[in-house]
Amino acid sequence: MFTGIIQAIGKVREPEKLGNGVRLTITTPEEFHLEEVHVGDSIAVNGACMTVTKINGRDFQIDVSAESLSKTTGLDTFGEVNLEKAMRLGDRVDGHLVSGHVDGVGSVESFEKVAESYKLVIRAPLKLSPYLAYKGSVAVNGVSLTINSVEDTAMGALISINLIPHTIEVTTLKHLKAQDWVNLEIDTLARYIERMVSLRDKEGDDLF
Repeated sequence: MFTGIIQAIGKVREPEKLGNGVRLTITTPEEFHLEEVHVGDSIAVNGACMTVTKINGRDFQIDVSAESLSKTTGLDTFGEVNLEKAMRLGDRVDGHLVSGHVDGVGSVESFEKVAESYKLVIRAPLKLSPYLAYKGSVAVNGVSLTINSVEDTAMGALISINLIPHTIEVTTLKHLKAQDWVNLEIDTLARYIERMVSLRDKEGDDLF
């Protein structure tokens, strides 16, 4: 599990073909404290939970399967990525509970500066629309964010998010532009509520 609070920005250094997947070497800054990480540990890379397969100094490697590539964006190219180590029991949850399992890929509709902050508008896939709510949480490329508004359309939900300067400074969201793709993960609580409601509708109130 993760919190959606990005701990560092890494740089993909050497994408290598690995069957139908890819092997990535990611260079981390000193403040990420890679010496605390071991082979087999989990690190969220742009919001996708990945297993560390090798560590060399400030570099670590991950193997991204074809399945993961088909469900995410930005994990098969050079560039900067958001990094977060798995949380430990007892850690503060400053964002929200994030599993690192990407639910879908959204499209950036617009990204613009508004006064001292930034307004990010994303079109989420139609299948995720029921899980996105005003003042609810969503992870965008692994970053825990609060939804300011939701507009349902035939092509999916348009969600508007306000980004403070600090978030822009410490994450890769600063690089976003219209028509970019982003990894989205819905709130875990919304996932369970939808399941409970669907079972109640199917089985009746006696279920509860």
